[in-house]
Amino acid sequence: MSDFEIRTLTDDELRGASNLFRASLHVPPSDDADWERAVRAFQPGGTIGAFEPELIGTARSFDAEMTVPGGARLPMAGVTGVGVRADRTRRGVLRALMTTQLADFAARGVVLASLLASEAPIYGRFGYGLALRYRTYSVERHRARLRPDVPATGEIRLLELDEAIRVCPGVYERLAGRSGMMSRPEVLWRLYENQARRNPQPVKAAVHHGPDGPDGFATYFVSGLQVHPWTKSLELVDMFTGTPAAFAGLWRFLLGIDLVDRIVAEARPLDEPIELILDDHRLSAVERVGDEHWVRLVDVPAALAAREYGTAASVVVEVTDPLLPANSGAYRITPDGAERTGEPAALRLDVTTLAMLYFGTWRASALAGAGRIEVRDPAAPANADVLFGTRVASWSGTHF
Repeated sequence: MSDFEIRTLTDDELRGASNLFRASLHVPPSDDADWERAVRAFQPGGTIGAFEPELIGTARSFDAEMTVPGGARLPMAGVTGVGVRADRTRRGVLRALMTTQLADFAARGVVLASLLASEAPIYGRFGYGLALRYRTYSVERHRARLRPDVPATGEIRLLELDEAIRVCPGVYERLAGRSGMMSRPEVLWRLYENQARRNPQPVKAAVHHGPDGPDGFATYFVSGLQVHPWTKSLELVDMFTGTPAAFAGLWRFLLGIDLVDRIVAEARPLDEPIELILDDHRLSAVERVGDEHWVRLVDVPAALAAREYGTAASVVVEVTDPLLPANSGAYRITPDGAERTGEPAALRLDVTTLAMLYFGTWRASALAGAGRIEVRDPAAPANADVLFGTRVASWSGTHF
């Protein structure tokens, strides 16, 4: 039996939880001014803690929605602020926090949970799978030019931070249709405002206006202004576009900003077509491919039933979920949907691997080849590749 208790924190305990989390990341505690802004990013009732009797671990979450392949938006919980005091690690505190959180999500009808992992080996134990990935690339601004046949319609309006905070949330909500993207509740926009106001360089926003109004925006700042040899980088914080013209228009604007040597586009979609709009694609260089969201299917039947599937022969998958056993069982996946079945399984996998497969980021045949899926029908992996595949790479673009 554990010698600590898990409970929801009161408002006056939130700062202690924040400082504990920051300490777990080796970051100093917030000062008074920073905390006054940071506390606005906490969802009421969304933070839990482990006590012994003092606080030794914490985790928090907020409610949102996530778009899944096919366009359905499902209830999700964003998990963040997870930390255990350094002298109480490896004693079951993290497991107790995560399982308590999952039980709460399941009881409230949350279908998906998502987090950004500080270390890769941690969260697979709790059913979170690496479901979304990104690439970061840079562009040499002085030499890069857009191809002459790239769309050149629309206008750009430049906003300072105060106006951007008012305008960008409404534009974003109209653009959040890609698989993997999520709604951004007010607590997230408060987080971004706090980060922007802490930034030593001014954060600005460029909004693209097409024939039907705003259809894209980019937020950015310029770094390296005081560093020898004076190489200046434009750091792209956010970019969301609803049309090819908006994507091209924002890049045309960014490439035209003077006194910038390179543009760094952080955590972009794997299939973002920057190379296709440049007259010399080699002026865009991929700097890294990395983890984006780790997703947990809290309600497997609801998640499987909500997404669309490609056209291929049906496949029966057997899922195991030790932490939420109601999810365990066999599901028949067809081009028309998914449902529980008593038929024998062609593929067996755990709920962590199912999350990796769910958004189409990983192919079933690759997961099977790596030993993540047990194959009982040799034809099943190829069919599952098509069923779970997506036309556009799934990507969130939202950090927390």
